[in-house]
Amino acid sequence: MIEELRAEILSRAPPVGLHVRLVAIDGRGGAGKSTLAAQLGPSLSAEILHTDDFASRDNPLNWWPRLIAEALEPIRDGARTLSYQRGSWGPEHSPEPVLGQRITEVMILEGVSSSRREFRPYLTYSIWVDTPRDLCLQRGIERDGADQAEDWARWQADEDAYLARTTHAASPIESCAATSAEC
Repeated sequence: MIEELRAEILSRAPPVGLHVRLVAIDGRGGAGKSTLAAQLGPSLSAEILHTDDFASRDNPLNWWPRLIAEALEPIRDGARTLSYQRGSWGPEHSPEPVLGQRITEVMILEGVSSSRREFRPYLTYSIWVDTPRDLCLQRGIERDGADQAEDWARWQADEDAYLARTTHAASPIESCAATSAEC
């Protein structure tokens, strides 16, 4: 699957005015997006942007203008590197900022809502990782701990609302539905 995705992505030209192919890997929390990005990234010599670096516990939904301003617009404008402060996901989570992240010919934007309408003018290709909701919840709680179950229930309700009002592929983006078994 990785080689087929690689070939398909490289066959696509970036959107007009961009010099970078930006690939969205979207899906529910716990779907396997990060795993797929980690597998696909090296085959494309791609740097990975994580939507979770722009979202935070205090701002889990409306973080996307910051990603546009601090990552997508600089990429569009020809920047060679990106620097930004990562969002905090709890009182004891104080992540280091990202400083000097290389902008590569292919960049991967990984995370929930990475193929959202507002990002589509920047995207060359979009992948939807299709994983059953219950499996996503199970993976998330296994990864983050049982004490996060309430947060996961709230996040899944937010995801449900997002999914109800959006589509995952729109011209000029091509979509590949990857199942959780492939990730």
